[in-house]
Amino acid sequence: MGETAVDRSRSESRRQQQRSQAAAEGKSPNPLAQTLLPLVLDLGVPLGSYYLLRSGFGLSEVAALGWSSVVPALRTVWGLVRGAGVNGLALVILVVNVVGLALSAMTGDPRLMLAKDSGVSSVVGISMIVSVYLGKPLMTAGLKPFVTKGKAERSAAWDRLMAGSVPFRRAERRFSLIWGTVLVVECVARVIGAYTVPVHTMVWLGSVLAVVAILLAMVLAGGSCAEPMERMVNAEAERAAGHEDDAAGADATAVEPSAVTAAPVASVASAAPVVTAAPAVTAATGR
Repeated sequence: MGETAVDRSRSESRRQQQRSQAAAEGKSPNPLAQTLLPLVLDLGVPLGSYYLLRSGFGLSEVAALGWSSVVPALRTVWGLVRGAGVNGLALVILVVNVVGLALSAMTGDPRLMLAKDSGVSSVVGISMIVSVYLGKPLMTAGLKPFVTKGKAERSAAWDRLMAGSVPFRRAERRFSLIWGTVLVVECVARVIGAYTVPVHTMVWLGSVLAVVAILLAMVLAGGSCAEPMERMVNAEAERAAGHEDDAAGADATAVEPSAVTAAPVASVASAAPVVTAAPAVTAATGR
């Protein structure tokens, strides 16, 4: 049996979706690079700069710590300048860094300079926790692109689930809550270390604590929130696509019978003269 109009419509729709998906994937940035680059700038560069300035150039601990904080501060400033508006969280982080550097320079206490890094984590963590209770979780801005993969149909599925699914909204809030809690705990650990562990050791140990906290938050929040949300978005997008296919099939089925039923009407109309011609011939022969 030949391909129907419905089958051709569905095949063409799938081919268009595949082409658009391939084009989007070809232009999308590398998510791994986007994740690792901020870590390198905020953790790797300051760590390497400290030991280079301290051991290679003989700077004091306070001077080495201060100069090694320049790159993260400049990155925050660049983010504020490049953004369309003022990012409140980034501005708070910048203020904490500047105040911490100023206090450390005035007091000459390298431990205070180490402790100010934990102040950044605490500000971010507390902001995330507060945002959950205000109904505007901060981590949603990064969570949504990860779950939807930048696809329009998945973004629409996300919006529908946010409007009508309580488990989905609960997972969205829990994602930010986990991240905020982990960062606050990391802050407490770094403050304790800043005043109990030798400065030279705490410089690299603080970076290790930050990396461990980030990995722990990724595992906990990803497994309990992001992955279930991604499955719900997949199911919702497939359900919506199935309804569209059914609607297209119903429309095509409603149009096709009119073409089929047109033939009998034409045959009846053409047969009518043949039936009415017989009496005329009979009457003529009877006379």
